[in-house]
Amino acid sequence: MRDLRLTHGGFYRHFESKEGLFAEAFEQSLKELWDRLTKAIEQAARGGELKALIDAYLDVDHLNDVAGGCPVATLASEVARRPPGARRPFLRVLRAHIGRMEQYIPAENAERRRAKAISLYTGMAGTLTVARAFTEEQDRRAILDGAKKFYLAAAQR
Repeated sequence: MRDLRLTHGGFYRHFESKEGLFAEAFEQSLKELWDRLTKAIEQAARGGELKALIDAYLDVDHLNDVAGGCPVATLASEVARRPPGARRPFLRVLRAHIGRMEQYIPAENAERRRAKAISLYTGMAGTLTVARAFTEEQDRRAILDGAKKFYLAAAQR
């Protein structure tokens, strides 16, 4: 903060609470993740958008980017420890993020599409979290590769 010439008080005054700061950082991280996923989707051939989304999320570079990667994979267990009222801002942002994914998921109706998007995103975040615990590169890649195939097949059903 010294480099920005801000005092702690001057910085924190912009937020209603520590929860507010955390929620805004969470939202910005999800936005940055979505921007990364969107680039992959835009480069995909028509009909390959869902695969591109899954491949980009379950990418080795994303796996290795703990600090700059998906905040859900990193912070979900911490958010779960917060009181229900403190979780609302996070859930609002998370629901919006999942909602953006829905357009790439085939389904017979909106309700089914939403359910598949929730399962896909939460599953991929869990996969990333567990894969990060492994130390051997071959194990980490095997987890990601297996999950990519599994989630693509499940989402297309």
